[in-house]
Amino acid sequence: MQVTYLESAAVLIETEDTSVLCDPWLVDGAYYGSWAHYPEPDFQPEDFNDVDYIYVSHVHPDHFHPDSLARMDDDIPVLIHDYRWDYLRDAVEELGFEAVELPHAERYDLGSDTHIQILAADGCDPELCGNFFGCSWYDKEADQDGSTQVDSMAVIADSEETVVNTNDCPYPIAESSCKKIKSEYGDIDLLAHQYSAAQFYPQAVTNYTHEEKIEERDRVIQEKHDLALNFIDLFEPTYYLPFAGEYVLAGDLAELNEYTANPPRIEAKAFFEEHTGPEHECVFLNTGEHIDTATGERSAPFEPIDQEAKQEYIETELAPREFDYEHDPMPSLQEFRAYVPLAYENMEGKRANIGFESDTTVLIPLVADACLELSMDGSGFSYTRDLDTDDYDDGWVKMDIDPRLLMRLFEGPHRAYWADAKIGSHIGISKEPDIYERGLYNALGEFHADGADVQATASHARAGSD
Repeated sequence: MQVTYLESAAVLIETEDTSVLCDPWLVDGAYYGSWAHYPEPDFQPEDFNDVDYIYVSHVHPDHFHPDSLARMDDDIPVLIHDYRWDYLRDAVEELGFEAVELPHAERYDLGSDTHIQILAADGCDPELCGNFFGCSWYDKEADQDGSTQVDSMAVIADSEETVVNTNDCPYPIAESSCKKIKSEYGDIDLLAHQYSAAQFYPQAVTNYTHEEKIEERDRVIQEKHDLALNFIDLFEPTYYLPFAGEYVLAGDLAELNEYTANPPRIEAKAFFEEHTGPEHECVFLNTGEHIDTATGERSAPFEPIDQEAKQEYIETELAPREFDYEHDPMPSLQEFRAYVPLAYENMEGKRANIGFESDTTVLIPLVADACLELSMDGSGFSYTRDLDTDDYDDGWVKMDIDPRLLMRLFEGPHRAYWADAKIGSHIGISKEPDIYERGLYNALGEFHADGADVQATASHARAGSD
């Protein structure tokens, strides 16, 4: 079997008869333009139109990237996990592809003697996922079966070799699925696993000092490395490939790159080689290079990235880029206020469903020095001017967002998702006390208007401002 590393979580897995392209984020611009690649790939999505299958692990845009897929042959079947919710299936089919939903751990024949198994990160255990992972679409009153997790992992195997791709699956949520794979297959030839943090923290925390951001960056990197060792210990692979969550911030966010928990690959390689035995070989590949999992032969030796060249590329190529929303008209305060009652009602429904309550006040600056105050205990919303965070004795979270992106968020998921804006580092977050309330962000993900309400609200607001 041959495994080619492309970018981030995008890898090409080939047997003698079958090829599977995994998570093809192949062009810059994920997360509303903020996520880019380095080095810049010298291939295009169209170069992979001859693959037999595409596997998409989950809906996050560095794995399911519509702009990349839109440039590919839509006759290629797209393999996905059969999640409880149909967001991913619907999005794949909207692009014109056939979405092949595979039940948890069920083998699917890819031709010849090759098959794939896709497993939910939570092992299809809604209680495990919902109680631990705050960004899942968990509804404790739902009675559907299936996985509540946003992540999946895949096994691609033939009669000779086995490759396990865990993508972004978090440990220990994924432990039960990993143990199932290990017991079923035994020897694992190559394991691909995450080793860095694809998240907003700590770079988007606006009330941390430079030193605090550096300290937290290094702590998160260490945490992610330590979690990755669990996958290696469990699977005991002949070769393991740390990958996924690799990105560079572009546009006005480029100055945050020094704080992302995304270490130089050469430093990660040194860590893993120090902490794993010689029976498990760490593999880092240059973009476009491959490893033969039977022999261990590489198409080219690994070459560390020149960090000075990378910084120059960030400053000259990435920092000048503009985000699409920066070309939107600047919304008025009246337009924002027209959306808030609908959005608050939706958020309250979510908050009630997940059983979350907090005295923390969410503060969202709008325009013209106006700031929205959102309660997280059901007591409503209000507006203030001349914001002073010292006035909120029971705790606060402040979210600074470009008003044009904020309007897209208010308009709903057909325009922008809160979770994607957060992961993309578009939301500057400060808070007191400095704790992370998962339920708060989970509920806030529903702070938007819906469907036909959007058009009616927008028309009313524009008429009122004329």
